[in-house]
Amino acid sequence: MIPVIRSAEPDDLPLLSALETAADTLLAGLPGFDISVVRQLPAPADVAGLAAARHLLVAGTPPVGFARVEEVDGQAHLEQLSVHPDAAGAGVGRALVAAAVGWAREQGYASMTLCTFAGVPFNAPFYASCGFSVVADPRGGLAELRNHERELGLDALGERVAMRKDLRADAAG
Repeated sequence: MIPVIRSAEPDDLPLLSALETAADTLLAGLPGFDISVVRQLPAPADVAGLAAARHLLVAGTPPVGFARVEEVDGQAHLEQLSVHPDAAGAGVGRALVAAAVGWAREQGYASMTLCTFAGVPFNAPFYASCGFSVVADPRGGLAELRNHERELGLDALGERVAMRKDLRADAAG
């Protein structure tokens, strides 16, 4: 059963950094990734950073997953999607993406973007199944974001891609 997706409340924020750290451990079991890779990932956002998010959705009480939405180039940007390993594979991530897309659509955004690992099954292939497409040549703020990821060393951990979903093309999806 998928937990209720809701807007985050102040009491949720201190729990989300640990949730993100736990979710990152899912990478350690994949070919080409090991625990040292997980240790190289950027630190999770702190409470102040999470509180400053454009929108923050959580799944459950206490949260077993969350979606952080920011704005890039005047469009919604899924900055972070994390699901605790104990809840992985149960539809929580898909429900969070759908809720984030719904929220962005309600706010009048024409599209939602994100950056993710290309070859990780629960990253780019998952987002493609949610209607996102790879942006072959990111521009503007999305290109700046990809450059920042390179500077952080994320590309050394695995191929990264930017993706976009048109929120106007399919108002139901």
